[in-house]
Amino acid sequence: MLSPLSLPPLSLYIHVPWCIRKCPYCDFNSHAKGPDGIPEGQYIEALLKDFQLELPKVQGRELQTIFIGGGTPSLLSPQGYQRLFDGLKGMIPFSSEIEITLEANPGTYEHGRFQGYFDAGVNRLSLGVQSFQNNKLKALGRIHSAEEAVEAISSLQQENNSQVNFNIDLMHGLPDQSRDDALNDLKMAISLKPTHISWYQLTIEPNTVFYSKPPAIPEDDILWSIQESGQQLLADSGYRQYEISAYSLPGKQARHNLNYWQFGDYIGIGAGAHGKWACARTGDISRNWKTRMPQDYLSAGKAFQAGLRTLEASEIPLEFMMNALRLYHGVDASLYEKRTGQPLSSINKGLSEAVQKGLMVKEKRLAPTEQGRLFLNDLLELFA
Repeated sequence: MLSPLSLPPLSLYIHVPWCIRKCPYCDFNSHAKGPDGIPEGQYIEALLKDFQLELPKVQGRELQTIFIGGGTPSLLSPQGYQRLFDGLKGMIPFSSEIEITLEANPGTYEHGRFQGYFDAGVNRLSLGVQSFQNNKLKALGRIHSAEEAVEAISSLQQENNSQVNFNIDLMHGLPDQSRDDALNDLKMAISLKPTHISWYQLTIEPNTVFYSKPPAIPEDDILWSIQESGQQLLADSGYRQYEISAYSLPGKQARHNLNYWQFGDYIGIGAGAHGKWACARTGDISRNWKTRMPQDYLSAGKAFQAGLRTLEASEIPLEFMMNALRLYHGVDASLYEKRTGQPLSSINKGLSEAVQKGLMVKEKRLAPTEQGRLFLNDLLELFA
């Protein structure tokens, strides 16, 4: 059973489900906004009511991080976020070192708007650039141009005297992309001096336009060359890989995502949001999820929560490993018992087999080898 002292850090995820236009590769819960815009005030009130219903799960803890994702969260105004944060602070204490990240689309940038978000309490931005080449942006269905992305980032830095914590979201393996195309995107991102770069391969997901009409993505040998060359370029530029697709300057890892990967707790509010939390009294670990459609989420006659389940003890090893083994150096082995309430011996069989196959290191860490990172799905199957 987990004791109150061993309860993990608490984070909050807030989902904003609207965007200007749905991208053909996107499988997130996002919906094109209507001609009348977004019901900002109504949605913020719903978010606060949603969080109020989640309060019993908080168990006296304070928020360590907040992440606002979408959709396009920068469609909501700075004034709206100020109202939201004020309402949240009335229900739960914020850590004095809280990290608050807002996802933003360069195509929705307006001069001075970033400063408004920072004034409201946001202290980290994640910019969905994806590429700095206009033909690639067009193929991805993005609404911004390469020039607009650079202008937005430059304005962001000018408004904050260059002292700003921000991530650039960048994709590779794009339609008809060459190795040089991908590396040029990375070089441009690095030249803009973000504190963090999320660099990941385009994947074709079910229920997307790309799934029904697949684009011509690069061959496997080109994808491998892009991956190897890009990782070396990032390392040479001072960006250290700490997760499958996350690279940061020293001390600038995304604390919110680290909490996910270290099997921390998080409350999820907003249409389609997910949450995970541990109960100190029972030792149970539970997950819940909210209704996906914005109109349902805003309907007075419908519940915010669409589903809830408590994990079986047999499910917990895989749940933990699916997160921890995403980290480049894994986690200290002692974290397993602290975060799951199960003894480390409960996964000895999987650990022994993983070490024997060369997929995990043999030391006081739960960490993948280079081979384990390449064949992560095979590694995870050992804990299923």
